[in-house]
Amino acid sequence: MIVYNPKDWLSATFKLHKSDTFKKLLPFLVFIAFYSWAIAYLELEYLKLNERSWVKNITIVHNLLGFVISLLLVFRTNTAYDRWWEARKQWGTLTNVSRAFAYKLNAILDDSDKVNRSFFRKSIPLFAETLYEYLRSDYTKFMLDENKHPELKSLDSKKHGPNQVSNMIFQKINHLYKEGIVSGDQLIILNEEIVSMTNVCGACERIKNTPIPLAYSAFIKKFVIFYTMTLPVGYVFSIGYFVIVAVPFILYVLASLELIGESIEEPFGVDQDDLPIDKIAANIKKHCHEIIPA
Repeated sequence: MIVYNPKDWLSATFKLHKSDTFKKLLPFLVFIAFYSWAIAYLELEYLKLNERSWVKNITIVHNLLGFVISLLLVFRTNTAYDRWWEARKQWGTLTNVSRAFAYKLNAILDDSDKVNRSFFRKSIPLFAETLYEYLRSDYTKFMLDENKHPELKSLDSKKHGPNQVSNMIFQKINHLYKEGIVSGDQLIILNEEIVSMTNVCGACERIKNTPIPLAYSAFIKKFVIFYTMTLPVGYVFSIGYFVIVAVPFILYVLASLELIGESIEEPFGVDQDDLPIDKIAANIKKHCHEIIPA
């Protein structure tokens, strides 16, 4: 994720960023420019059509469909941004829950209980780390200090990582309850934090595993392509060879909106516009270490 100055118009306008849609669309823009020239040459020079030809009336269809395609693209980008923003809210919730979980355990456990404090100092941020790995890969890899905490060896990297961490934390808390270190009321309070963490995991899975329907996405792409490829046919009579510039520009605007939607609808990837969940997980670890000192 790039941190930038939204008020800097000069840089945003003229600088080509890695995620800029112009680079991705350049081959298509060149093709549509040559295509527009071919249509203009065919109608004006070869067929020698004039403004009285019925072909000019095709622009009426474009005027009608322009409103439809604008609504579809607005809905497309809004839906994609909702997914991106929902993912950011879930990771913000996970950050707050992890902090609350850490300071509650820090207050409950005695300062002399180094073993249990060290366990939660590592296991709480471990949930965010495994969730981050789980959302970006099929299998989760765990980086643990096995010498100090051999009980963490039971984690299986081929299983659902966040579930394993949640289960491990709850078993530990339940063990402390049986030993009398944690009271019944405290068990209920701590259980709510674990449930909240699991809810965040489920919400992130929902976002990742439920993409925009293929039929909807494919229809927009077909609509944009056929819409722009038929533009030179009618507009060549009113603007002439200027369609060589105008039609690629229209394609750039319409297709860019679709590419922006594709870029942000998967917020857990590694693109520049995706969420920096690795850094968020690192901040959660830092905050938990600050709350529960070694």
